[in-house]
Amino acid sequence: MSKLATTFTGLEFVNPFVLASAPPTESKRKILKAFEAGWGGVVTKTIGLHHVENVAGPKTIFQRTSDVAPYVSRNKRPDTVSHSSWNWELISDQPLEQWLPDLEEIKTTYPDRMVIASIMAGAGNEEEMENWRKLARAVVNVGCDAIELNMSCPHMDRKDMGAHIANDEEIIRSILGAVTSAVDVPIWVKLTPATSTLVDAAGAAYDAGAASISLCNTFPSLPLMDPETLKFEVEVDGLVTSGGLGGLAILHQALQRVSDISKAYPDKAISGIGGIRGFREAFNFIVHGAGNLQVCTAAMEEKGSGGVGVKLIQELTQDLSEYMDRKGYSSIEDFRGIARERIVEHSQVRRKSDTYNGGYDIAS
Repeated sequence: MSKLATTFTGLEFVNPFVLASAPPTESKRKILKAFEAGWGGVVTKTIGLHHVENVAGPKTIFQRTSDVAPYVSRNKRPDTVSHSSWNWELISDQPLEQWLPDLEEIKTTYPDRMVIASIMAGAGNEEEMENWRKLARAVVNVGCDAIELNMSCPHMDRKDMGAHIANDEEIIRSILGAVTSAVDVPIWVKLTPATSTLVDAAGAAYDAGAASISLCNTFPSLPLMDPETLKFEVEVDGLVTSGGLGGLAILHQALQRVSDISKAYPDKAISGIGGIRGFREAFNFIVHGAGNLQVCTAAMEEKGSGGVGVKLIQELTQDLSEYMDRKGYSSIEDFRGIARERIVEHSQVRRKSDTYNGGYDIAS
């Protein structure tokens, strides 16, 4: 067995690198190309039952940074490097009936690769719970290895969907109850990072049967406005709404949230997402506790790959393999979570004197 092989939520991955639920996994053609390139798994673009229609303009932009003004811009200029992606794209506009034969063909063609179906329905009534069950049964029946529940999309109009529901532990439990009653495969739950109750939400999900938490999805955000033209860098008829920021710009925030979950639930599984562009970023997710690594923006930005990161997966697997050889590791489990105990409360970091007590008043 290859040293890059990993067991995650009971599934055998040829390597820990997975394309996240996003444009790189929006079609059979792209997913087959991704597996041909060497990705260990994919999470499909989110499949739903409600009507989806995207904006009448660009759905995704890539921002670049420079040491000269403008410092961050989507404008293509020499001597700039990737900063972030920004999108206001909705879930898949491909209906379930079209996805099902595609998923079956994908799994038949690459039986050793993991296909995780991302699904989304609403909340608050039995009809929507049945929609979750219907989606779950359908994708499992055509061979999907696991399901990822999308409770994180930052730009849904319906208030019973996506990131809107991720703060409600009762809803999280009810959706997991519906899905786990319908299928017997690992259930991953993708939570929004934009909440102060993330650890509690993750705990509710784990307690209700989630095999893993996936995070971080993109952060709610707005594109920049040009001071001369007064136009946003992406807009339709002069209007814009909240979208999702991803890529390198969210790396450190994503690591913080993975660390928070990992410290609270050290024995539970985490699929890490957010700013992985190469081995160094992936390594940091692993040492904070992630056992699986999802990638999106870097794959989309790669030129000539059709948006699935053909060169990227080769670089990631080669660099990880060489690192493990150099350090004598036989699997990523040898170093997964090694940073966990070194993340402490602020007052636990050594001070210039021994009088500091965390800011609390000294008893009189």
